[in-house]
Amino acid sequence: MMKKLVSLLFCAVILVSCGNGKHNYEVVKNDLRAPAYPLVSIDPYTSGWSFTNNLYDESVKHWTGKKFPLIGAIKVDGEVFRFMGTEDIPLLPIAPTSEQGGYTAKYTTDKPADNWYEKDFNDTAWKEGAGAFGSIPGEQTAKTLWNTEFVWVRRTLNLEEDLAGKTVFLEYSHDDDAIIYINGIKVVDTGNACKKNVMLKLSDEVLASLKKGENIIAGWCHDRMGLALLDFGLVMEKENKELLKNTAVQTSADVQATQTHYTFTCGDVDMKLTFTAPLLMDDLKLISRPVNYISYEVTSKDGKEHNVELYFEASPAWAVDKPLQKSESEGFEDGNLTFLKTGSIDQNILAKKGDDVRIDWGYFYLAAEKDNTTFNVGESEELRTKFVEGSKEQTLAKRNDQEGKLAIIRSLGSTKEANGKIMIGYDDIYSIQYFEENLRPYWNSKGDQTITGMFHLANQEYDKLIGKCYKFDKELMDKATLSGGKDYAELCALAYRQSIHAHKLVEAPNGDLLFLSKENFSNGSIGTVDITYPSAPLYLYYNPELLKGMMNQIFYYSESGKWKKPFPSHDVGTYPIANGQTYGGDMPVEEAGNMLSLTAALAAVEGNAKYAEKHWETLTIWTNYLAEKGLDPENQLCTDDFAGHFAHNVNLSVKAIMGVASYGYLADKLGKKDVAKEYTDKAKAMAQEWMKMADDGDHYRLTFDKPGTWSQKYNLIWNKVLNLDIFPAEVAQKEIAYYLSKQNKYGLPLDNRETYTKTDWIMWTATLADDKATFEKFIAPVHLFMNETVDRVPMSDWVFTDKPNQRGFQARSVVGGYYIKMLDDKLNPNRQ
Repeated sequence: MMKKLVSLLFCAVILVSCGNGKHNYEVVKNDLRAPAYPLVSIDPYTSGWSFTNNLYDESVKHWTGKKFPLIGAIKVDGEVFRFMGTEDIPLLPIAPTSEQGGYTAKYTTDKPADNWYEKDFNDTAWKEGAGAFGSIPGEQTAKTLWNTEFVWVRRTLNLEEDLAGKTVFLEYSHDDDAIIYINGIKVVDTGNACKKNVMLKLSDEVLASLKKGENIIAGWCHDRMGLALLDFGLVMEKENKELLKNTAVQTSADVQATQTHYTFTCGDVDMKLTFTAPLLMDDLKLISRPVNYISYEVTSKDGKEHNVELYFEASPAWAVDKPLQKSESEGFEDGNLTFLKTGSIDQNILAKKGDDVRIDWGYFYLAAEKDNTTFNVGESEELRTKFVEGSKEQTLAKRNDQEGKLAIIRSLGSTKEANGKIMIGYDDIYSIQYFEENLRPYWNSKGDQTITGMFHLANQEYDKLIGKCYKFDKELMDKATLSGGKDYAELCALAYRQSIHAHKLVEAPNGDLLFLSKENFSNGSIGTVDITYPSAPLYLYYNPELLKGMMNQIFYYSESGKWKKPFPSHDVGTYPIANGQTYGGDMPVEEAGNMLSLTAALAAVEGNAKYAEKHWETLTIWTNYLAEKGLDPENQLCTDDFAGHFAHNVNLSVKAIMGVASYGYLADKLGKKDVAKEYTDKAKAMAQEWMKMADDGDHYRLTFDKPGTWSQKYNLIWNKVLNLDIFPAEVAQKEIAYYLSKQNKYGLPLDNRETYTKTDWIMWTATLADDKATFEKFIAPVHLFMNETVDRVPMSDWVFTDKPNQRGFQARSVVGGYYIKMLDDKLNPNRQ
């Protein structure tokens, strides 16, 4: 009865046109104003978002905030309306940086005369080398080795015209202190700092000095230890006509699990635009397929026929780390599809790693059916002019510059209603380096598939997949609403694509599935255990094989002998290079407890402990470490490492106890009754001791040694979800009652030290509640935050509770943890 009521309250029926006709699909609208709207969701690199309410207010962006220009416009009876993206002013390198084409410069590491930066200084005795200059040539864009404390660089620039009155920027990267002069005028003095790709608009004084002929840019850099880098160049705004100035009127935006829907009024027609990522987790080949859909439906408002054309334009920025990197673009036909393709010229596969880094190998594609479609590669103004003026000329020739934009024009003819799609995708060729071996993406793990084949398959399966996506989105909203209310369901829908496409799916050389996370905006680590731990509920709920793929690399690292410590590693590298832990410290209790609890959760979902049996020796080592070290943890980090090291962590102790209990649970499932009793009894004894040590009257402490403190004990969740019966039920309920007195406008703080929180842990804490109404009291403030935050970025999990601001992190996979309530309901249906 309740499920039917949910549908009646929130469900609408929409008519969707597909290639094989019209279909009625039920949709439960998501009324959340998302902090950012997911558009393209393929992997951590190919990820496009709208950071604004209206799709046309700003450029489409990568989750890092860098622009991934994607423009859409519709022409109705000759009148043009832009519905997506913005017409940004193009920048042209006039003195390319290392990434934009390279340069040679004079340099010295010996202190020169004081006037070394003057235009007429004689630098003939200096060495000559390719820029940039740094400690690791081949990384950080450096081409010439600089491994001393100081470097001085002079670069000659020959201009074809005076730059007075132009808009010109100095682009520079430095590690550490840098001072830069242009024609003897100081323009940068950073002090002790380290930044990349800073854009500084030049003053009128500097522009007046930049004359036709020879000019000098001079720079000095101080390496205070560690990495070193100095790079600089000039870019200039290009004069550009605004041809798509008029915008449509957006009337709605709706984020579902696999789709984001927009509606617009465009003069005499209405248009629905849908971005679909068919991330249906029961099909691993499908979630690995690197193709998304952008579909459209156009309907006459007045019942009359109207002549309609659609325009889509993408930038080479989708295939390079920095927007002005050298790239090439071209088009070609294959069967009934035409493809537009762009990628970097250098194609240095797997040569970069890090956090705020985008891919610059492989190729980005737009594709569509050839019928009634015009495809072009060229400069943006030229392409937009063709659309506005109705030209049908097609140009697919290769462009070897940053101006090789990709454009598709779809002619719908004179019509009352029409529909169609384009496809967007990426071929990264090799995705991950795994212990020195480069791995292809899962869809091409054997090297016997092609990207064009993937697009053709996506085109053939479009109607079927769209139907499945609508059905899945509706079922998810219904189940989540039944489980935790409408606010909860809306947050789960927004979390779905964000979590999945923060991973990359590959196959290990030994045949193991690897579903490797990237720590987005938290340090760029790959395959991090304490990212897997909070993310896990989504994958336990929909496909536990993916959770195994998030754990296999950690077991392999230990069992291969490469990692020799009696607890799991924190990570296996820095994305996308998984050659071993790169994080600066260990989290012994944290990671051991995480791996044991998740292995037990896998057994609960699968109904057997075969996965645990495969790794029993390793699990035993980790459990014994927790039994010895876990009750009163020494000074160390936990998953909330941003809060710093501290000892006697009460919640971390819970994690250790849950880890020991999980081992007992697994032993019981494997028929090891004596082992099960030993470790279950051990966990219960630890829990009793914990209750005495942590007790603070009406709640439990943050640390055992500090009365008057408190923290969220979200690690207690496994006691409930797995029915471990290690802690008495009243422990969690005492905490829940106390937490309700500590909530702020935007949620429950993580602990008494700060007003910030982690939204994933709030979901876990809320699931400790005995009833849905109490659960919803914790969820409503989180929903309010996401609806009101002024920081328009892909959903952050680290936010303030007393103001609508992000504290840090964004676009991370940990929001998969929102599904913990649904997981509890699935494993314990009698509690609903």
